[in-house]
Amino acid sequence: MSDAHIPDKPALEGLESKWDAAWTAQGTYLFDRHRAAEVGRAGIFSVDTPPPTASGSLHIGHVFSYTHTDVKVRFERMRGKTVFYPMGWDDNGLPTERRVQNYYGVRCDPSLPYDPGFTPPYEGGDNKSSRAADQVPVSRRNFIELCEKLTVEDEKHFEALWRSLGLSVDWTQTYRTISDDTIRTSQLAFLRNVERGEAYQAMAPTLWDIDFRSAIAQAELEDRDQPAAYHRVAFHKTDGSGDVHIETTRPELLPACVALVANPDDERYQPLFGTTVRTPLFDVEVPILAHPLAQQDKGSGIAMICTFGDVTDIVWWRELDLPNRTILGQDGRVVPEAPDVIVTDAAKAAYAELAGKTVFSAKKRIVELLSESGELEGEPRPFTHPVKFYEKGDRPLEIVSTRQWYVRNGARDESLRERLIALGKSMSWHPDFMRVRFENWTNGLTGDWLVSRQRFFGVPIPVWYALDENGERDYARVLVPAPEQLPVDPTSDVPPGYTAEQRGVPGGFDGERDIFDTWATSSLTPQLAGGWERDPELWDLVSPFDVRPQGQDIIRTWLFSTLLRSALEDGRAPWTDAAISGFIVDPDRKKMSKSKGNVVTPADILAQHGSDAVRYWAASSRLGTDAAFDPQNPTQIKIGRRLAIKILNAAKFVLSFPVPEGAEVTHALDASMLANLDDVVAEATRALDAYDHARALEVTESFFWTFCDDYLELVKERAYDRTDVGQASAALSLRTALSTLLRLFAPVISFAAEEAWSWFNEGSVHAAAWPEPLGSGGDPAVLDVVGEALIGVRRAKTEAKASQKTPVDSVTIAGPATALEMLRLAEGDLKAVGRIAGISYAEADELSVSEIVLAPQEA
Repeated sequence: MSDAHIPDKPALEGLESKWDAAWTAQGTYLFDRHRAAEVGRAGIFSVDTPPPTASGSLHIGHVFSYTHTDVKVRFERMRGKTVFYPMGWDDNGLPTERRVQNYYGVRCDPSLPYDPGFTPPYEGGDNKSSRAADQVPVSRRNFIELCEKLTVEDEKHFEALWRSLGLSVDWTQTYRTISDDTIRTSQLAFLRNVERGEAYQAMAPTLWDIDFRSAIAQAELEDRDQPAAYHRVAFHKTDGSGDVHIETTRPELLPACVALVANPDDERYQPLFGTTVRTPLFDVEVPILAHPLAQQDKGSGIAMICTFGDVTDIVWWRELDLPNRTILGQDGRVVPEAPDVIVTDAAKAAYAELAGKTVFSAKKRIVELLSESGELEGEPRPFTHPVKFYEKGDRPLEIVSTRQWYVRNGARDESLRERLIALGKSMSWHPDFMRVRFENWTNGLTGDWLVSRQRFFGVPIPVWYALDENGERDYARVLVPAPEQLPVDPTSDVPPGYTAEQRGVPGGFDGERDIFDTWATSSLTPQLAGGWERDPELWDLVSPFDVRPQGQDIIRTWLFSTLLRSALEDGRAPWTDAAISGFIVDPDRKKMSKSKGNVVTPADILAQHGSDAVRYWAASSRLGTDAAFDPQNPTQIKIGRRLAIKILNAAKFVLSFPVPEGAEVTHALDASMLANLDDVVAEATRALDAYDHARALEVTESFFWTFCDDYLELVKERAYDRTDVGQASAALSLRTALSTLLRLFAPVISFAAEEAWSWFNEGSVHAAAWPEPLGSGGDPAVLDVVGEALIGVRRAKTEAKASQKTPVDSVTIAGPATALEMLRLAEGDLKAVGRIAGISYAEADELSVSEIVLAPQEA
């Protein structure tokens, strides 16, 4: 390349658009399938890239974690691997539905007919509302069309941001979690689960979000502290000998009470086990039972079991074989019909006071009734306790009995659980302690994976049900499609052996209206990206994948469910390595999240500071480590920007020294610098092999500043002087170091490295070979010693209140004999940079500038 390619004033501005366009045009990051077939699986590096949720905007945490992956990918590509680096979009699920509702001002009502000419009341803007009462009801098909429209627009914005950041993704390898291919893959995997007996349906207590009107899985729960109060309530012994007092936070569930329970070791209640009491207000006889989960130090030490107040109630109900007297409907209100054990007129009247009320209103009314009856003792005692919420919900979850589909996950199958733990141990975790989180989650599962959702925008569960002679579903006769029929929508497609006219009629069929939980689709990302059962050749080339990069908060959801599906289908782990990023926290060390309102969107940060600066900030943090981010004072980003600018300026300076034909490294200082650089290459390579991008950046950056501040200063006079016998050695060493450093920086400072590389090389630095130690044979200590002496000379001038350009008549350097010998090897360079006429040496224990005589200054 000629100097014409080097700008007069190198700058970072505009590099992102310039090089993204060039990389796209040149196909720099395309997966070379022909070469992949030649090198085989061992020569391929495949990534199970997280598909970001296409609902709204990306935040700075996405930039943080995706940069970590990109650094590793760029390194492996330069190591000669054929890289398979796809991108997916997680379109379906509750976040998308909520965004569509708010953005367009609509809500789905499946009972409405499709309106082909429907226009939403608005698109975005300040008049949007999240209140259902303010939203226009639309048919399911109209709603899904709006979901499709908005997610496609969001995905365009996401891709633009990823390109601006410099993710080296192959944009021809993308997928959507709601496309026909995805639906087919998800449905086929589920049908195989059904065929093997791994998927089943059951009527059971279900954690339920009353706003979303959908079941929620264990993995989607989060505890939030909520105010509550203990109400001390009297149950009456059936033998008339007195009362038993319980303390409850859920008095509104008294009509659903099926037993009292205490710990078997609690001496206070041991005489009561096997006896019965009658409930207050409703006069229903219930037993007093023993169970080890009852806490002796909680409340009065004896609790009521209701169907269902919390997950412990479910455990007690199941293990003690109790009846189900559910009183809450799917809308979170008390159902109109009282349990059939409520028989007295007074009890029925009390229940009528609660029917139709929300949980909050029912609680208020029943407390009033208990006070009037004298069965509430004292005033309620307030406190705060953790309550289970859907992670994206606004109100506490309730527990209602519903029919759902489940996939076995090891909660009730010890052999499966042990297989999953073993597969987890077969993988490499970065950092390793994240494996313990996976094992703790797996060992702590309390129920199988609930995969069905009562929502609209998602993958349909591909089954129908035969109807009996009364037109009721016969759940024992599940109808499934043939694989070649997929994808199917049971609400519009017809099962094999039936006609459309038989839908909904006795003896006919009824289609499943539920969809899959979003994780039931996302758990198949290796299959979706890798062409499982769609492109067998591709699947064999890329699977099992090399790495699953992801956040630590979804080990329990995405990582676990993907490992489970792979174990059930292929009997193996879906990847060899798991790379787990930490959280981004605000200056107060609180995790950034939309619910907390402390999320920072990255577009402005990227525009203001440049992508290389942001990549530097992200790569400075190790995997599994949380990083604080203050948008008002992004110190690390500013450091990264200075580094990127320095790389450009240093490259321009180095390239100003022509390298003569046949040049060789002959000077001890040059060989020493290259020997130090060899150590950096070896250390950075080891670090990146081990997924420690932060260490690789640290050692590279540290050497780079030594290179600029010491070595460049020391040799620049020799490099300028073409009459100096050492000029060729200096120029060649500078050019060699620049080439190596740009390749070392390329995975992180991707745009500046590419720009500088283009000034003296053909092709992309990102397609260049990763550097190897050159074996210059130099002594690494020479550069260290000469650099230390240079610092001493500079310090002496500063202390003398003289400019660094002030000539020096003489300087005396003291130090160990070996150090002085090294200084003599580079004496000419030290004299030139320090403007020193003469150097004398004196032996001492430590290296220092013991005397300096400045040249007289002209008047």
